[in-house]
Amino acid sequence: MASEYELFEPPNDAVSAVVFHPSKPEILMVSSWDKTVALYDISKNQQTSKYSHDAAILDCCFGEGMSAYSGGLDKTVKMHDFVSGQSSILGSHDEAVRAMAYSTANNFLVTGSWDKTIRTWDHRVHSNGGEGSSPHNLGKYHQPEKIFSLDVYDQKLVVAMAGRHVFIYDLRNMKETLQRRESSLKYQTRIVRCMRDGLGYASSSIEGRVAVEFFDPSAESQAKKYAFKCHRQMVDGVETIYPVNALAFHPIHGTFASGGSDGGVTLWDGFNKKRLRQYQRYPTSISSLSWSCDGKTLAIASSYTFDEGEKDHAPDQIFLRSISDQEARPKILPPSSASSAAVAAAR
Repeated sequence: MASEYELFEPPNDAVSAVVFHPSKPEILMVSSWDKTVALYDISKNQQTSKYSHDAAILDCCFGEGMSAYSGGLDKTVKMHDFVSGQSSILGSHDEAVRAMAYSTANNFLVTGSWDKTIRTWDHRVHSNGGEGSSPHNLGKYHQPEKIFSLDVYDQKLVVAMAGRHVFIYDLRNMKETLQRRESSLKYQTRIVRCMRDGLGYASSSIEGRVAVEFFDPSAESQAKKYAFKCHRQMVDGVETIYPVNALAFHPIHGTFASGGSDGGVTLWDGFNKKRLRQYQRYPTSISSLSWSCDGKTLAIASSYTFDEGEKDHAPDQIFLRSISDQEARPKILPPSSASSAAVAAAR
């Protein structure tokens, strides 16, 4: 089997998200600025279904079974059942829907918007009404800034906003913020993703850095957090720094991949603060990454992210890369070398 191949019939415009199904490693969902969400069977390398919005789609996620959720510039939160082909609108935000995640622990959807709110949705129930309510809107929670990214793990919700705000919530009590933090990164956050062991999260910025942080507020745990430089290259003798647009944790080993506007994809061992693998550069910016549930395939969206405005760029493509188990495992360092290597990597 080839280590990498290109997905047939990719979107016709910028790829906003690639998302593997949580339990079916052959099923990949792709949202795009071409206003569509498409479903692919990567084992056959074919598109099997598609639905659309009235404007560019900025994010999507799977819910229960073969249901999907999506949102974007048309401000609506849409649910689609890929089995029946039926779509329904759960409600809307006042501005673009920027990010979303499905809570399997609570069976509801969480969305974040440029309207500075987080909202929760359940397609099965009717809310009791209230501010900005719709039949399926469970709650609306005001934030200090626009939401750029969010992620969910078990009962934890991490929200990354403009102004370098990072808020952490318990999904069982959204009326109170568990923790209010300032990002460890000095510049605008691009994405936040939770660790697979539930101990913390990683975030990235427009200034070629990734931060690894932990939920436990104790001094001992907070002493373990760190940030490192990445996605930089020398261009005509000058170091050029690129935004880090994508992060994805391996579902089994807890290592993670990063993707940047330099077209680079790198695999990291966050436990030992080591770079595991750097892959060949892709034709243009990496806009999104996703691991299959078995950890054997990494979906890579090579899609210009307009960091340099309108310009000629490579076509939007999606690559499926086979990653061996050995390739994705954390490296075990001898105790003597671990501390020096960690210090070097964190600088």
